[in-house]
Amino acid sequence: MEEILGLVEARLRTALGAPDARAAVTFLGTDRIEVLRFLDPEDTADVVRYATLGMAAQPMTDPSEMLADPERGPRAELVLSVRAGLADTDRVLRPLAVLAASPQVEGVIVAPGSSLDLGEPLWPGAPFSSVLVGEPGGLVADLELDEPLEPVRFLPLLPMTPNEAAWKRVRGAQELQERWLAHGTDLRDPLRRSVVLD
Repeated sequence: MEEILGLVEARLRTALGAPDARAAVTFLGTDRIEVLRFLDPEDTADVVRYATLGMAAQPMTDPSEMLADPERGPRAELVLSVRAGLADTDRVLRPLAVLAASPQVEGVIVAPGSSLDLGEPLWPGAPFSSVLVGEPGGLVADLELDEPLEPVRFLPLLPMTPNEAAWKRVRGAQELQERWLAHGTDLRDPLRRSVVLD
């Protein structure tokens, strides 16, 4: 487990640079989850990125299976990117750790296209209480592990307003993403309003 997390952190550092802050959260009956903050001083867009570290220590397993395979199953970490300085987004650390612990706590498999709902704002005053899980491989490349372990995928989280989350449940993730694209929605804006939905 420690070896895998060491490789995961090395991959994050390669893609995002050295973290400038980190926090650890432990929930009863789960492994420790860390959240790392990356702020690139040369990034003209002033984007801050938060990445979990610890979710990939164990493979995600189907809750319907009688016995969980300790080696086989998808592994992932979560990455959230937002514009810095517009909101108190550093308070997202605990909510991100909650989402990263959900496979252990609730037995869910976090995969692209799925929704994760916190039931409370991602940070104080945030217009989002849920996220859409995006496709991996863009910002941080998959981390290959020795067989029979599956690669670690770094899944981007796209914050959704309550209206967007409800629309996604009816119309699906692809249609919501197409709507965002058609309207030029800045998904990194921590203060953005819901995209126009019909």
